[in-house]
Amino acid sequence: MASLRLDVTVPLRDFDLRVALETGAETVAVVGPSGAGKSTLLRAVAGLVPARGSVVVDGRDWTHLPPERRAVGFVFQDYALFPHLSVLRNIAFGGEPGDLLERLGIAHLAQARPSELSGGERQRVALARALARRPEVLLLDEPLSSLDPHTRDGVRAELRSTLRELALPALVVTHDFLDAAALAERVGVLVDGALVQVGRPDELIAAPVSQFVARFAGGNVLRGRARRDGSLTAVELPDRAVILSTDDGDGDVAAIVYPWDVTLARTQPVDSAQNHLRAPVSSAVPVANRVRVTLGPLTAELSADSAARLQIREGDLLVASWKATATRLVPL
Repeated sequence: MASLRLDVTVPLRDFDLRVALETGAETVAVVGPSGAGKSTLLRAVAGLVPARGSVVVDGRDWTHLPPERRAVGFVFQDYALFPHLSVLRNIAFGGEPGDLLERLGIAHLAQARPSELSGGERQRVALARALARRPEVLLLDEPLSSLDPHTRDGVRAELRSTLRELALPALVVTHDFLDAAALAERVGVLVDGALVQVGRPDELIAAPVSQFVARFAGGNVLRGRARRDGSLTAVELPDRAVILSTDDGDGDVAAIVYPWDVTLARTQPVDSAQNHLRAPVSSAVPVANRVRVTLGPLTAELSADSAARLQIREGDLLVASWKATATRLVPL
């Protein structure tokens, strides 16, 4: 079975990148804030930056191999296609094209130049060129960042299918949790050069180790002070409001509430939800077939139909409700 095992250290300006990671024939997304060392990690695997430590692929030590002797396919953030070459010649620069044009649905573009292609088409050409090297490891640096939202959804689905079919160790750098969750079996969160958590996307949502991980996964982060209140934990927020959680907690905590767990209403509902927050709507932004509504410190995510029924407008006073079981607590 294909495998990648790395343990590398790269000195950066403000800190050292120190990453130990082992993966099989799967896609691992590496996410984190700008400047955390994500792209440097890919370049260390490819041999494009000096690094201490080891890079082992399928039991073979690549540590001291120059870049040209590492069987790496690299898709760069800007795709780095040669503007004066046709699609076919761009791919052939990486190696023998074989059936890659047909497999990736770009055979009809063989004689086109990069300037004539859409963002999704350029991405497929860059991927085909990377695969023409017959790589043992695939590296993708922000492969969807230059695409518009409409194109992005379709290309994301295509890329996910291609990665599954290839069954190679692949590292994908992205700053978008939705991209990471769609493309990768596991997600590693890189902060200041260190992996602070690695797990399946659902594990990062259910049990984030820090408020940064929770916020990156799309969660609302409410800081407060926790104390036991019977069978629940009560968290007092800075405005003196109190919310409840089934998690244990004591002292300063971050309470994590995900937008899809929050319901909105004009008046406080009579249901099993134990947390209610009344606040004016500061924004209501359509995203695909959903609407993200921000009120007070919370963002809720509703279906477009639900938002239309509520006739939500900025300034409206609404009640956000969610269950105690939907409130995760992370110590600060």
